[in-house]
Amino acid sequence: MSGKLFKSGMIVSSMTFISRILGLVRDAVIANLMGAGANADVFFLANKIPNFLRRLFAEGAFAQAFIPVLADVKHEGDEQHLKQFIAKVSGTLGFIVTIVTIVGVVGSPILAALFGMGWFVDYINDQPSGEKFELTSLMLKITFPYLLFVSLTGLAGAILNTLNKFAVAAFTPVLLNVAIISCAIYLAPRFDEPAFALAWGVFLGGLFQLLFLLPFLFKAGLLVKPKWGWSDPDIVKVRTLIIPALFGVSVGQLNLLFDTVIASFLGTGSIAWLYYSDRLLEFPLGLFGIAIATVILPTLSHNHVSKDDKAFSANIDWAVKMVCFLGIPAATGMFMLAEPMLLTIFQRGEFTPQDAIYASHSLMAYSFGLLSFMLVKVLAPGFYSKQDIKTPVKFGIWCMAANMLFNLILVWPFDYVGLAMATSLSALMNALLLYGTLHKRGVYIASTQTINLIIKIVVSSALMGIVIFIA
Repeated sequence: MSGKLFKSGMIVSSMTFISRILGLVRDAVIANLMGAGANADVFFLANKIPNFLRRLFAEGAFAQAFIPVLADVKHEGDEQHLKQFIAKVSGTLGFIVTIVTIVGVVGSPILAALFGMGWFVDYINDQPSGEKFELTSLMLKITFPYLLFVSLTGLAGAILNTLNKFAVAAFTPVLLNVAIISCAIYLAPRFDEPAFALAWGVFLGGLFQLLFLLPFLFKAGLLVKPKWGWSDPDIVKVRTLIIPALFGVSVGQLNLLFDTVIASFLGTGSIAWLYYSDRLLEFPLGLFGIAIATVILPTLSHNHVSKDDKAFSANIDWAVKMVCFLGIPAATGMFMLAEPMLLTIFQRGEFTPQDAIYASHSLMAYSFGLLSFMLVKVLAPGFYSKQDIKTPVKFGIWCMAANMLFNLILVWPFDYVGLAMATSLSALMNALLLYGTLHKRGVYIASTQTINLIIKIVVSSALMGIVIFIA
């Protein structure tokens, strides 16, 4: 089974690699266009809000609740039941997300005031930074519909992943990056504010992602007419799982949003520096952590349905070994090479060497949390596949409260870097709680082979760090 998982993981990782490379190109284009100035802060905030909701409706809580139920329905072998279930999920999710999208577009000033609180205060007091609030409110009307497109894309991708068609769904982010890069190059010169061209790139990228997946669903015979199914027993099961998962699986995103609210009170560039460092963090996280988590959840759900506890534990062990094997060296390299990486990738145009230095400080703080972020991605499915949502939610509440406390303690002495440090610490706490509970329940106990491997990786990574430092 580990060989099959490895193959699936490599497929997802390869597609993700293409996407992340284009993502770095996209961010380099944005850095050249806007640097870390006021417009960059505005665009990153206007893009972060629908992206946060995307993690809830598409990649995060919805996927964690939908895939185990889909595995149950698929295990029955009744194709008609499977199609009816997909029709009702798509109809119910589509309707709800459409309403949320309309509310978000109409209520964009409220969202801008809520998440850009510092800018809203300046707007009320007629301060120069108040213009950021007005621009964010207007830009959200363009970027928010991305939520609708990407939520339906996430649904289609989850269905295809359950059919072991991982490459198709993993390729879709490439289209978003191509759309944003194209708009930055060809559309930005037509706008007084180049950030609006990037906002339209987000809108078009979401639309292209959805349209790309529809033919594959049709070929699989699962492109069905959406139906409303709020009271359907299978939908009720998904609803029961998704409501707490909306919070539990998205603690990291909630923490990042809280960081953004606090950063809006800090100096211009704080949000942008955190964004650029977070983008480099997302490269190994998406390439390794999310790729492995993508293939592990359907497999664990199948193990649970089949009541194969031995395979269940072995597959989690494989996932933990893989993220440690890849994550520890990546975190070490990222810490040691933070500044030269940022200078090499982003330093051009409006992005100054000083911006790279500031962003490198938050990247070093984020690097301490990289392995924890990855472990959370592969340990949480150990609960979700068993349809146990309450435990990760409880831990999520604790970690979010801890993150806010860490923010208050660290932001004053370390400014925006303190926000990155707080995020890493809360991720470490989350990973320890998840593993400790799986261990206590006897669901997963790290094997001696895994512990020995981790020790070897830590020693090897430390030697690598010393060589980099000397070089």
